[in-house]
Amino acid sequence: MPLPNLYSITLPILELLSDGKIHSSTEIADYLVQSFNLTEAERSELVRNSRQTKLRNYASWARFELKRVGLLEYTGRGSYRITGRGRQALVNKPDRIDKPFLKQYEECRKPPEPPDPESTPEDDLKEAYQKIRESLVADILDRVRECSSQFFEELVLDVLVGMGYGGSREEAATAVGGSGDGGIDGTINEDRLGLDVIYIQAKRWGNTVGSPEIQKFAGALQWQKAGKGVFITTSDFTQGARKFASDIQTKIILIDGTQLAGFMIDYGVGVTTEATYELKRIDTSYFDDE
Repeated sequence: MPLPNLYSITLPILELLSDGKIHSSTEIADYLVQSFNLTEAERSELVRNSRQTKLRNYASWARFELKRVGLLEYTGRGSYRITGRGRQALVNKPDRIDKPFLKQYEECRKPPEPPDPESTPEDDLKEAYQKIRESLVADILDRVRECSSQFFEELVLDVLVGMGYGGSREEAATAVGGSGDGGIDGTINEDRLGLDVIYIQAKRWGNTVGSPEIQKFAGALQWQKAGKGVFITTSDFTQGARKFASDIQTKIILIDGTQLAGFMIDYGVGVTTEATYELKRIDTSYFDDE
């Protein structure tokens, strides 16, 4: 059977989850292989210029669409479970879950807008790029939450080095991953000369980080007589946590999961370029002297 496309696998994925159990992304992929009777060649076919298989790519997009409208939920470590809304969606036994089906949900509905006479193909391309990026962010977060604490510490280090902190990867290699004594996981130089030090707390959490954790981190910074700290989490921060960080004198930067995934994309950590498109315009100055 030919390799299924995105909207041919959304319904089977939701049907698999209908048992109410938690299923991993690997279980979902194996189920699709069996459901569509895919050959080894079909299940191993790669996305062009990528190391990811088409099957996992389509499954990732399908999970993104289902999660976006609340039909399934992420439960941690690359695992998913059907929601009450998802169960309700299966009551009428739909033949297919595709764009028209998903548009019944508010998350997929956009208020009508009058045609924009200034709209260009470039605008459409930007919109498509943003959607792809949002999906990639969601997929990255799923993968990051699956990884071990040690791998997460290495990932954080790669991101900070990619952003220009800590000098080379070798120079920064011992920065993160200490004992966590006093609420601090490690330190990293702000620049290659080591003129200032940034203290780091990295939490691979599923729960939202509240103000008590930020207060603890701030206390550890004061104990170290440190003026700068970065608190990184795979989840999010409460409003109280963000307010506390902005109100205190010590400079504490909060990086939530979505921001972390965005930095990974921007600085090439854990992602690979699948394709590059150049938008070119005519150089009118070239023809001016005609």
